[in-house]
Amino acid sequence: MPSFTVAATSTALLFAWLVAGLFVLEAGLHGLLLTALISLTGLGLWLGVSYHTLRKFVFDGLAASMPALIIFILIGVVIASFIQSGTVGTLVYYGLELLRPELFLPGGLLLCSLMSFATGTSWGTVATCGIVLMSVGQSLGFPLPVTAGMVIAGASFGDKMSPVSDTTNLAAMSAGTTLYRHIQAMSLTTGPSYLIVLVIFAILGSTYGAAPADQAAAVALLAALDATFTIHWITLIPIALMLILGWRRVPPEAVLIAASFSALIIAWGLQDASVARLLTSLYTGVSQETGAPLLDTLINRGGIGAMAWTLTLAILAIAMGALLSQLNLLKALLEPIAERIQRPAQLLTASTAAATASNAALTEPYAAIILNGQVFQDVYDRHNIDRAMLSRTLEEGSTLTAALIPWTTTAIFYSAILGVSSLDYAPFALLNWMNPLIGIAMAWLGIGYLTSNSNRTSTD
Repeated sequence: MPSFTVAATSTALLFAWLVAGLFVLEAGLHGLLLTALISLTGLGLWLGVSYHTLRKFVFDGLAASMPALIIFILIGVVIASFIQSGTVGTLVYYGLELLRPELFLPGGLLLCSLMSFATGTSWGTVATCGIVLMSVGQSLGFPLPVTAGMVIAGASFGDKMSPVSDTTNLAAMSAGTTLYRHIQAMSLTTGPSYLIVLVIFAILGSTYGAAPADQAAAVALLAALDATFTIHWITLIPIALMLILGWRRVPPEAVLIAASFSALIIAWGLQDASVARLLTSLYTGVSQETGAPLLDTLINRGGIGAMAWTLTLAILAIAMGALLSQLNLLKALLEPIAERIQRPAQLLTASTAAATASNAALTEPYAAIILNGQVFQDVYDRHNIDRAMLSRTLEEGSTLTAALIPWTTTAIFYSAILGVSSLDYAPFALLNWMNPLIGIAMAWLGIGYLTSNSNRTSTD
């Protein structure tokens, strides 16, 4: 275990380098994460850890994250197959027909929330509903960062509150509370936050949704869709399959494979796509000229190859997070802080902030949730605060903020799928930064506390 001074100095320098590289040097994330990884390797050697042990830390971290990396690849397959089948085209077509411009933002927020809640995955929601809403929003004249922020806010809400979400179950388990006690605690802050966000998006929708030129773009896109795809309810079967399998808690990679396979069958049978073209697109993505620039932007994407930038960046980020975790730098930093907390409001603030900092350091929320659950359990017990409050802060500080930190795997994925930088969409991902702040404010006001520890699981 390194000393507090070493842990604080090294993590501060690491974050300073990443932030300065992004905002001052305006350098690419790949190079920044690679140099950070090399620096952490040097620190590990200085702390007396052998190179072979450090190498094992990295490989073990990558092995543990392999399910997420596989999903990165499969998402490219899903996008390509959903486009070829006309699933995306049908959703955009009906979206343009049914959604009035002034209702686009609040309606899109509710749609993403419901799909994410049903499937338990924000990533799958962003990769399906997200790309559809981005195209609909663009045709209606909405700025891309605003639409991306709306999509991410809705997807994050559903993922956070769904009983079939992996992070929701992990947070409850890590804090030592029951799943539904955890959801009850989250509803105390997430409910008011969501209503505020819904009202703000309704106001923004009224502001952006009145430009007459937008309707011309929407009409042109409708005509192009009708000429390119067979618009039919059958093309929505892959989406329905995703919802059903997700709700039944089928592993996500199996859900994506099943949905993609059904989409390929529909593309072959309904859209007259050749088998060779379909199989090629799974790697190269869709490449089709329709004569409509906006539709070309929508459909010429996807494939395993398109995920290479995202996948390689995620590998570097996961490797860096593995070293930070296995070298115990964050644990050495957090434990002394947790021991000095005197007031309940300080405790909730500290665990939320620590989850956010851990998220930024470890690059993905799963490790941040587990680490902070271990560090803060006993502290919550000493203050007689229900551990469901701890699990709530773990999700507010990690699951939500992961979309806002440019080098996390979540932000990398969202940026690649939606085509908008995390720095651009972050101000409009209202729930993701508003919910943690509201949770902290309510703690200091003494609102929304659960003080009984009677609902702890038998494993704590």
